[in-house]
Amino acid sequence: MTSPVLPSHGRVRPLGLAQVSITGGFWGSRQAVNAAATLAHCEAWMERLGWLANFDRVADGTTAPDRPGWSFSDSEVYKLLEALAWESGRTGDPGAEVAIKRLTGRIARAQDPDGYLNTCFGHGTQPPRYSDLEMGHELYNTGHLLQAAVARLRTHGEDELVRVARRAADHVCETFGPDGRPGICGHPEIEVGLAEFGRALGEERYVEQARIFLDRRGHGTLRDIPLGRAYFQDDLPIREAGVWRGHAVRALYLTAAAVDVAVERGDDELLRAVERQWERSVARRTYITGGMGSRHQDEGFGEDWELPPDRAYCETCAGVGSIMVSWRLHLATGDVRYTDLIERTLYNVIATSPSPDGTAFFYANPLHQRAPGRPADPDEVSPRAEAGARAAWFDVSCCPTNVARTLAGLQGYLATTDDDGLQLHQYAPSTVRAELPDGREIAVEVETDYPAGGTVRVRILADGLWTLSLRVPAWAAGATLAEDGRARPVEPGLATVRRAFRAGEVITLELPMEPRFTWPDPRIDAVRGCVAVERGPEVLCAESHDLPHPGGLDALAIDPRSVPRSGPRSGPRAEPGEVLVRGRLAAPPDRPWAYSGAAAAPAADVEWFDVPLRPYHSWARRGPSSMRVWLPIEGE
Repeated sequence: MTSPVLPSHGRVRPLGLAQVSITGGFWGSRQAVNAAATLAHCEAWMERLGWLANFDRVADGTTAPDRPGWSFSDSEVYKLLEALAWESGRTGDPGAEVAIKRLTGRIARAQDPDGYLNTCFGHGTQPPRYSDLEMGHELYNTGHLLQAAVARLRTHGEDELVRVARRAADHVCETFGPDGRPGICGHPEIEVGLAEFGRALGEERYVEQARIFLDRRGHGTLRDIPLGRAYFQDDLPIREAGVWRGHAVRALYLTAAAVDVAVERGDDELLRAVERQWERSVARRTYITGGMGSRHQDEGFGEDWELPPDRAYCETCAGVGSIMVSWRLHLATGDVRYTDLIERTLYNVIATSPSPDGTAFFYANPLHQRAPGRPADPDEVSPRAEAGARAAWFDVSCCPTNVARTLAGLQGYLATTDDDGLQLHQYAPSTVRAELPDGREIAVEVETDYPAGGTVRVRILADGLWTLSLRVPAWAAGATLAEDGRARPVEPGLATVRRAFRAGEVITLELPMEPRFTWPDPRIDAVRGCVAVERGPEVLCAESHDLPHPGGLDALAIDPRSVPRSGPRSGPRAEPGEVLVRGRLAAPPDRPWAYSGAAAAPAADVEWFDVPLRPYHSWARRGPSSMRVWLPIEGE
């Protein structure tokens, strides 16, 4: 099965690249750009900066103290390899195959005889192996190597990359097993890598080693740091934690591994703990975009309701981690609230990061940009993760390769089967061909221009008796499902049809795509008195490009008459290519002190006008701009 995640059991089973093919549309075009531009772009930057040559230096015995790149730069090579493996499996692209063999050859030469593989520790004058478990990222790097090997194994079979990874995994088990060092890595990732690699190979001890690492965490195993042990999730055992905290990517990678281990071990207590953490974290620590992480200082989760739009970090990699967790939870439970969050995160975090040409990226994803950023130099490394313009590469460049591997394997997150049928979770032009456990064959073609439109047509390609289930998003009140020319209303959740299908017939899901206002929980004090606009799965935003003068967003206010909380609503207005709301730019006069004993009155002579809103994922494509998702309502 060519799937990024393949549990031994669960409520539903994932379909992979061999069963699902995205044939066009929103995600098909992004996969094409990823294949044509992003993969080569990532390799070129890693070559230019010497991150690839680090492997050559280790192999040649010429490693020096001036090794370029951070301690985790090896992991970017491995994530690129994973992306290339999924791309090769998806399209059979010979260029991807050449790149895989080229990179694997350089990596394999750098592996020590006992399986250790790292370019920052353990060679020449470098620090000894595992001498900085808090920040050294040695095991983290190995985890990404294992995930790359999973992709290669499931799309190609065992080859040199898989053998390199197996030796590395054996070394980890021997070094950190029950009779070895009692350490853990400051950045979780080895756990999810070991669990999935163990499932792919049927190697039980790799899954067991993942469990060992999970159970060791949360007992103060790592050295304390000024940010606290919560930064590493080493403050509480994972079973006792009630919410995600600390560094967001670390927390999410660790949680993904916890689901893997819980499923493989039948550990219901651990699975329930993760479900509780997901529920509270999504309800109180997640942005409307699906973004996670409100603090810049530690790239971490804040406290409950701490969700400032202008200081939102929302790292792109945290979006990838969120999808990893939610997909695993969905496979284990069948609950579509997890695939609802995946949809939100895909359209408003993953799709936001890359530029249309696939050669520049957002690292952080704020919901309010106060001042237009400066255009990024396409030939320079950006030293800052937080910027108002996409950058070609970063000093810490984990996000481009994470986007690349997610897009290359995206069809592995679209559909599942159970014992009686097919479930479609994400909508894109695609074909799906699957076989149920009893041998029944399923074949469908999905036709849609979603999210531009809300019509999803599922054309049956083969006769058969089975159940078709279509996810109706939580926002889609008023959706309908039509078969045999008759439409019926369907509620959010799963809309199902079970009967004998005939090749050629069409089942049509209609999702309401009218733009809608969304209000925040009043406990999110940073956006109290504001409203957001969504259309389908997309969060919309206002950009300074569309306002009378560039600084207009500071004074923008929405007409309260257009957003009544009850009764008839005029609401946002949909026009071709844009959504409009009524607003005005009513800035009070400047004064020598920003505070007053009386509330500022809105200027009566300022005209209301139509404010264009566009999908958040497209912001800053027309050049640097200021932007905001949450729009203040005048008088509130």
